[in-house]
Amino acid sequence: MNNTQRYLDDHVLDTTMKKLFKNYKRWCKHLGRKTSLWLPTIQQEVQQRKLLYMGLYLLIWGEAANLRFMPECLCYLFHHMAFELYSVLAGNVSPTTGENVRPSYGGEEAFMKKVVTPICKIVEMEDERSKTIKPKYCHRRNYDDLNAYFWSSDCFRLGWPMRPMLIFSRRGATCASCALLPHHKCVCVCASSWPQSGLGSNSHGGGAGGVDEARQSSYGRQQLVMGQ
Repeated sequence: MNNTQRYLDDHVLDTTMKKLFKNYKRWCKHLGRKTSLWLPTIQQEVQQRKLLYMGLYLLIWGEAANLRFMPECLCYLFHHMAFELYSVLAGNVSPTTGENVRPSYGGEEAFMKKVVTPICKIVEMEDERSKTIKPKYCHRRNYDDLNAYFWSSDCFRLGWPMRPMLIFSRRGATCASCALLPHHKCVCVCASSWPQSGLGSNSHGGGAGGVDEARQSSYGRQQLVMGQ
């Protein structure tokens, strides 16, 4: 961005960015992770980088299809893709390959085929599996139940590039995300009973109130997407 180009108003840009990434920053704080919103040291490039981050998030949301019902899953995707964006622009070298960092997913419709579709297939598989269990109403899992998995640091076991099937690898073992939906069963638990005490002091917002806030926040975003 050279000096002859007109800059956006910093206040407008920062206000928009704050609103757009409010849930992402809260998610990072809950999981004890730093955000991937790294900014350059050269002041003239800061505004451009902010626009790139916002554009990346909106592109992810726009191509996410039904994964829009899983807002914390989108946080996970953005977290890794934003760090890759930063690494590519900074010219970082991969410690694995010894070459400049490149995006993990490339090619025509790569995001839809290699990221969105595999996760949607897991939702479909879990729905089909739930149909064989009685009583169905308390075992059936949907987008909200799968999204609860991304409220736990266990989600980082999926890695990047992702291995979505690892969501099913911990059946029978409890995890921190299980307390978020006390009237259902988390996809990563399946055979376990829900704890009734919530996440305690480490929960989002602390105690049962924080759990309820997280559930309501997630549900509210879903209703917003659905236009209800």
